[in-house]
Amino acid sequence: MGLETAIPTDSVLTTQLNRIINWARRSSLWPMPFATACCGIELMSTASSRYDLARFGAEVMRFSPRQSDLLIVAGRVAVKMLPVLQRIYMQMCEPKWVISMGACASTGGVFDTYAVVQGVDQFIPVDVYVPGCPPRPEMLLEGIMAVQRIIDEENIPYDGEGHRLPLEIALQPNYEPRPQPAEVSIGAT
Repeated sequence: MGLETAIPTDSVLTTQLNRIINWARRSSLWPMPFATACCGIELMSTASSRYDLARFGAEVMRFSPRQSDLLIVAGRVAVKMLPVLQRIYMQMCEPKWVISMGACASTGGVFDTYAVVQGVDQFIPVDVYVPGCPPRPEMLLEGIMAVQRIIDEENIPYDGEGHRLPLEIALQPNYEPRPQPAEVSIGAT
């Protein structure tokens, strides 16, 4: 039927404790959404049945930072919202992971103004950058899988004080644009 039939009842299964802990961490990432713009809509669609975020153990969006270990910053962050974002990050328990979703969260996007933060990585450590404006749900799933691979490999760098250093992984787009159907020419022919 399942695992019970493959392993006899009187046998012993051994493994390393850190592998079990990393398996549990990887299989139960609980995201804290910080969605402020159109990337938030793509984040919501990632949890729908079509993309099924539940297969990664991350279907329950936690709106309390004390119950979350994955912060997803989706969309632009205003300067007035920055203290709120930093407080949410500080209230999350260790180990915590951060995904910067979209061009606005990563670099400020098209909003090159004094009121919009030009990249959240200047104020909180970011582990995975998901490109796009807005990125497709598949790209966010790829970002979550990148965090899971890092947890499995146990590549968690720490500084001298015991705080985890950001990984700063930039994902490459997982699609190739189709060629335009008609040739574009400039000027009179």
